[in-house]
Amino acid sequence: MSKVEHLDSTVLIAGRPRTPGSPAAGFAAAGGGNPDSVTAMTTQQELVRFLEDRFACAQACTACARACVLRVGRTDPDATDHEALLRQKALWCAEVCDATCRMLAEQNLQDEPTLRLQAKWCLLVCLECAQLFDERPGAEADARACRDCARACTEFLATLN
Repeated sequence: MSKVEHLDSTVLIAGRPRTPGSPAAGFAAAGGGNPDSVTAMTTQQELVRFLEDRFACAQACTACARACVLRVGRTDPDATDHEALLRQKALWCAEVCDATCRMLAEQNLQDEPTLRLQAKWCLLVCLECAQLFDERPGAEADARACRDCARACTEFLATLN
């Protein structure tokens, strides 16, 4: 039996029957800690998009964190003030992206305001770091990873609306 099967007016989700309009297990409107946008009236398509965007954002955060840490490893710790700023911002970006990824990967969904705040914070830090990478020759791929993460955060935020 597949994860989702349509049988008359009943839908089986993970082998459990659910009639249209009733919340799927774990997606009730109140008390579950789910984002406000995930309600009993949320369609499966909307839920799938929410989860896909959440996963894509987590993946982009991981890629950005990796790029930032690698960039820090390639900078001279005794370099100019600009290099020191780049190093500091790249470490900060890696930490924020890592925290965002961990939050998005948790099974128990946080409330929507918390998810929204974390994604916005990550988006802003990534854009700031990308600007610094733009000024550094050879850091184009790192800037792209930061912008990809910011874009994924933007798309995830749109899903929350």
